[in-house]
Amino acid sequence: MYEWLLVAIGAYLFFGLSSFGDKLVLSGTNHRLPRSISYTFYTGILGLLTILFIPFIEFGFPSGQGLMWIILDALVRILGIYTMFIALERFEVSKVAPTIGALQPIFVFILTWVFLGSQIMTQMDILAFAILFAASIVISFEKDIKLTRGYLGLTAFSSLMFSLDYVFAKLVFENEPFMQGVIWLCIFNFLFVLIFLFSKKSRKEIFSKEIVTDKKTQITFIGTQAFGGVANFLQAYAISLTLPVFLPIVNSLKGIQYVFLFIITMIVSFFFPKVMKEDLSKKVIIKKIISIILIVIGLVILVIY
Repeated sequence: MYEWLLVAIGAYLFFGLSSFGDKLVLSGTNHRLPRSISYTFYTGILGLLTILFIPFIEFGFPSGQGLMWIILDALVRILGIYTMFIALERFEVSKVAPTIGALQPIFVFILTWVFLGSQIMTQMDILAFAILFAASIVISFEKDIKLTRGYLGLTAFSSLMFSLDYVFAKLVFENEPFMQGVIWLCIFNFLFVLIFLFSKKSRKEIFSKEIVTDKKTQITFIGTQAFGGVANFLQAYAISLTLPVFLPIVNSLKGIQYVFLFIITMIVSFFFPKVMKEDLSKKVIIKKIISIILIVIGLVILVIY
């Protein structure tokens, strides 16, 4: 019954590995963070690799309704990635990602009712959702976030787009076989990012030489993208498996990603301090432990009740 739960946890494990890879890349010296246009463009391009699965599945053209949701989902996903990276360029990374993630469960909860109809959640499901959501807030948020109009506008819009991505993906998988839906989504992601090539300024940014010159950093970057690809695939599979009523819970499980990231960082810091040394205060460790306890309680309630 809860196969989607195991798949979702697996997805957040790989998101944690991807986040750790990002930390390694960003801690180096021979790199530059890619700009919003180039990042969005190459994300769409790399997704096209899913067409390699076509010979191994029954692949066909989507239905009319399925095609509509595929186009809408691809559009909001690209908009979400693009605006998120604009926010990352303008504001601190440690603040932007938690804000976008914290708003998503609320948006997903509302949008599920809007697009998928009224959903009946038991009191225990609602309690599990609330506890998992609280854990995600506690473990991810940093202090001293300045809530300016520009900051809130960009992060809220990006979070809304990613939340629509969640709901539209569910509608895609209700109309199309899973792998066929995934491949068509990646195809339209690719088609939408090609729009950037119509701008001379965008082409210059996209095809400029990247400054990741260190070979180890390049390998880490490629590995990070691979982990991210697996994570997105598993997350999509979890969405396809779950009932619409559990979509907000799938999203609220994001706190598990930060737990995995915390554990991975601690293990590497202890056994391989030359790779990364993370010095955490007692306050931060207590916050992480509280979050882990909340996540465990939320999962226990979800499974038992």
